[in-house]
Amino acid sequence: MVADVVVRGGSVVDGTGAPRFPADVAVADGRIVGIGSGLSGRRELDASGCVVAPGFIDVHTHYDAQVFWDPGLTPSCWHGVTTVIAGNCGFSLAPLRPEHRGLMIETLQNVEDMAPAALEAGVDWDSFQSFGEYLDAVESRGVRVNFGAYVGHTAVRLYALGEEASDRAATVAELRVMRELVASALAAGAMGFATSSSRSHKGPGGRPVASRLGDLDELRSLLDPLREAGKGVVAMLPGERVRIEDVYAVQRYVGRPLTWTPMLVMADFPHLEYLKANDEARRQGQDVWAQTAVRPIVFQESLANPFTLTRLPAFARLNAASRAERLMAYSDAAWRAELRSDAEADPVPWDLVTISDAPGHPDLIGMTVTEVAAGRQVTEVDAVVDVSVETDLQARFAVPVANVDLAAVGHLLRAEGVLLGLGDGGAHVSQLCDSCFPTTLLGTWCRERGVLSVEEAVHKLTGEPAAFLGLTDRGRLAPGAAADICVFAPDTVTSGPLRRVRDLPGGAERLVADRGRGIRHVVVNGETIYSEGEDTSPDLRPGRVLRSGRDTK
Repeated sequence: MVADVVVRGGSVVDGTGAPRFPADVAVADGRIVGIGSGLSGRRELDASGCVVAPGFIDVHTHYDAQVFWDPGLTPSCWHGVTTVIAGNCGFSLAPLRPEHRGLMIETLQNVEDMAPAALEAGVDWDSFQSFGEYLDAVESRGVRVNFGAYVGHTAVRLYALGEEASDRAATVAELRVMRELVASALAAGAMGFATSSSRSHKGPGGRPVASRLGDLDELRSLLDPLREAGKGVVAMLPGERVRIEDVYAVQRYVGRPLTWTPMLVMADFPHLEYLKANDEARRQGQDVWAQTAVRPIVFQESLANPFTLTRLPAFARLNAASRAERLMAYSDAAWRAELRSDAEADPVPWDLVTISDAPGHPDLIGMTVTEVAAGRQVTEVDAVVDVSVETDLQARFAVPVANVDLAAVGHLLRAEGVLLGLGDGGAHVSQLCDSCFPTTLLGTWCRERGVLSVEEAVHKLTGEPAAFLGLTDRGRLAPGAAADICVFAPDTVTSGPLRRVRDLPGGAERLVADRGRGIRHVVVNGETIYSEGEDTSPDLRPGRVLRSGRDTK
């Protein structure tokens, strides 16, 4: 047969971990119809000197809102990603009552650094209330890459308990409503259920996000629909009421694949002990996956929204403060004294924090806070606040949070039972951009550091997450599989630099990774959406809204 497209002249890495082999790949009607030599097609994509791989799968994004104004889900699609999963950490946009819209926007602003103006202007809030209506709204607009989403614990709690969702336990009647919401979402196609118990997740007014009020009994009840239907996966961020040690009992109870975050290299987090426990659970037959990040996690934050510093009570008290109120507090001697006391009780490694932007003070860029403090003969706390006030809160500080020890990170990348994720696409957009992690993996960890072979890396980006999610026709190159394909040059592939752009609805800015170097072609369901460093027709939206049950076993 004559195919629609033939990807010609490359080396096929099929996503299974098997060695590469030279072959052409033929595509027709959105499916792979042949892999071999001598294939013919109406159109050809040149893959000479390149690897032909399945499109990459990002299991941890927060593109729930961005999908409404950016169907390409940039920059992920520029880095070979053809499938994303949203709704992570329990922050799906639905189910949602109209009267709770403001609470949802405040929650996303506080915990995921999403700009309220962008959320207000960019999301068609009137098009959905139920989770099924949300998926329908996304599907009706179309997407350039495949899009799936978890139903979120915080959204479900907010729907059932309203403004009290962050204050108290659910009643028996409310728990019944929440369980029915999860069942309805699963029937409509939710990929599973996501939750967070992390102390760092704070919503409106600095209060806990709603999911943090749910205990183990509530979690088990909300997972009953997955257990009874025998479909869907679980994504957990353990913390206070639900701990890492509870993850394995939860997975045994629900009997579905489960991933938990974060498995990171950071202070006061014994990642090797947790990895050992995860390995033991898997040896006993549990389908449980820790999840790690590929890139060092470094927040570029300002004191207009000091995300990582809100662990200090003085900053936490200002969680709901306006810019003017913050400037007033930062200039107040009593507040500064409180902040110094907080920083003494819970030290910040200022010697590792550098100034990444300081309008009017170019000499400070690249200096550590410790160096700036010494030069000004003030405390480090005062140096941070002074520079912020002097720049009208526009100064940014690069705060390393995790995965800075590259040797330790390399060990996690090779570990069994560890999914690659935590790119957080769509979230923290003014502070970080790690959704380019596939090209970082292929460039830094494969070519430069030799920690993984290309075949191993591609399997970690494709076949492994597809198997976890139950996406039986994606994550591999084989006749009959969906034609999601990434063609990249292994000798040059890299993420490229980050830059700031103002392209969000309402004029808000974001940090974005440049188009991935060495990514030659990206194909979604047989249609080329990106080629030779350029987007193809912007109106082309070949992605599918993936629904559990219809698209998974």
